[in-house]
Amino acid sequence: MFTDMVGFTAMAQSDEDGALKLLREQEKLVRRLLKNHKGREIKSTGDGFLLEFDSALRGVQCAIDIQQRLAERNARPGCTPIRLRIGVHLGDVEERGSDIFGDSVNFAARIEPLAEPGGICVSEPVMGQIRNKIPNGLVRLEPKALKNVQFTMDLYRVLLPWVDHTEEVASPIPRRLAVLPLANISPDPRDEYFADGLTEELISVLSQVRGLRVIARTSVSQYKGTAKSIAQIGSELGVSSVLEGSVRKAEGQLRITVQLIDVRTEEHRWAMTYDRKLENVFAIQADVAERTAGALRIALLESERDALREKPTSSLAAYESYLRGIQAFQRYGGTASEAADRETSEYFEEAIRQDPQFSAAYSHLANHLIAALGVTLPGQEVLPRARVLAAKALELNPSSSDAHIALANIAMQGDLDWAQSEEEFQRGIGLNPSSSAAHFWYGYLLGVLQRFDEAREQNQKAIELDPLWLLPRLQLVWSYVNSGDLESAIRMGEKLKERFAGFGALQAALATAYALAGRVDEALQALEPLSTLRSPIALLIRAGILTFLGKPEEGKALTADLEAGRLHGYISGVVPALVYAAQGETEKALAHLEQDYRGGDRALWNYYQSAFLDSIRKEPRFVAMLRAMKLPTGLPMRLAKNPDREPS
Repeated sequence: MFTDMVGFTAMAQSDEDGALKLLREQEKLVRRLLKNHKGREIKSTGDGFLLEFDSALRGVQCAIDIQQRLAERNARPGCTPIRLRIGVHLGDVEERGSDIFGDSVNFAARIEPLAEPGGICVSEPVMGQIRNKIPNGLVRLEPKALKNVQFTMDLYRVLLPWVDHTEEVASPIPRRLAVLPLANISPDPRDEYFADGLTEELISVLSQVRGLRVIARTSVSQYKGTAKSIAQIGSELGVSSVLEGSVRKAEGQLRITVQLIDVRTEEHRWAMTYDRKLENVFAIQADVAERTAGALRIALLESERDALREKPTSSLAAYESYLRGIQAFQRYGGTASEAADRETSEYFEEAIRQDPQFSAAYSHLANHLIAALGVTLPGQEVLPRARVLAAKALELNPSSSDAHIALANIAMQGDLDWAQSEEEFQRGIGLNPSSSAAHFWYGYLLGVLQRFDEAREQNQKAIELDPLWLLPRLQLVWSYVNSGDLESAIRMGEKLKERFAGFGALQAALATAYALAGRVDEALQALEPLSTLRSPIALLIRAGILTFLGKPEEGKALTADLEAGRLHGYISGVVPALVYAAQGETEKALAHLEQDYRGGDRALWNYYQSAFLDSIRKEPRFVAMLRAMKLPTGLPMRLAKNPDREPS
């Protein structure tokens, strides 16, 4: 806990003796109440304290007690008011002598100023510990970027009865839930796809409950077969409840066992075993969602109940193909290969053939094709098909969040219609606030438009819903690079490298940040993992950074291979343009960009902020392309002076 006396500095300048008298009075009051709540004084911060407690509940109870006593004192006639701001956070610390250090201490210090004078601000981990244990309400604060803090979480104001909160709207706090991968205990191990797909479907169904925020598959899949305790999983994912269970499928029969577990107590909120025929799988999903909502005291609207009970398809064969597609997409999610794309697509295509009215199969196939766009498939091949699929999905189910996300991505990546894309993303998020993918892609769009603060906010929301997913964190690194905050980009990239070592896209982002900051040796070291990758795009990106650092040999060899047709696989025309621009080959760079634009991919929107293009950024032909795409034509100054590299 951090406390701070409001207005002390100004008070001391006008009346030092009076200010010191009030300071001593508040110190005496805080120390007395601290003792009552079994807290520990770490140190005085001048006009406040750093305090520590053995539980979040004791800390907040102490904070409320302090503010109540001060409110009573301030109400006396003739008293000069003493007002404190208090911030409370929960986390690990490192003790050094009598002091404590660590990210948790820094975070608590950053949230204290967000409390109102006489108020209390608490972090989400604290809220999870005190909710329903104190009589006070909690109101979520508007998201704010905190200085030198590279992660985010929701912050809350404790409602105090002696403070006027009439202007505040206390919206219900959504419960955070994780659905762990269902264990496959079927006689045939090849039925693993059914358990994996059903896990994804339960996440999707539960996400329809407006009072829930459900952690995405990318994060929960990492706990498949884990030996970690529920308490540890809950802490890592930031959830208060976990749903786990098993699936047995044999001879047209299902046995699904599910239990909802409270993370704090590790006690069952409810448990159920379903022995049903295979065709009852949709009713089981709906029942699980309704029981979970009831156990978490979430009142369902009638429209929500109707949506939960609606069968997505009348064909079990189509549903099984659809589940196989989901498993294939999960299995190959981190792999860019034509074989992986083909297998995933074939399962969804088969589901559509078996049931042409299956909306989810259309939207999943559309989003899968879009994920492959520019990586293994060209835009002119993907976008027309994805457009038809998304439109059909929406025709069959106007409430399909996935269909709106597909349309948003088509508007962004195919039509370059930024306004339409933003509108579709907002619709998709409105229909499913638990969609981490929707928040991520919306953040991507905002970053393209250089609305960096808004982009970071959306990526932070994606991280909250998918805490172990790298991509939104990677986008945060790029947003710092593109906005010119290289220090933050490097700090965050280095922290991510500890957790995602060797991930090519992260290494490329970190190498770029180092290069722009003039840290040549570190940039070269970050590039090393890219040398082992076979992807032509990865090799060209590496070559571009090396060229940028004054080492053009590899880039010249690769562009020679490209011109001779020795690089195979799909390569967007923009990627070699980056290398040519870094080499100072202005005409070749512009020619590739113009050819890409005329050819239909028009992928410059995705790369135009690259520092490699700074050498042609003021070229009239380059500016004309940006204006035709309705993109910003300026960028913050990013390039540091590099003593080892002559300016081009």
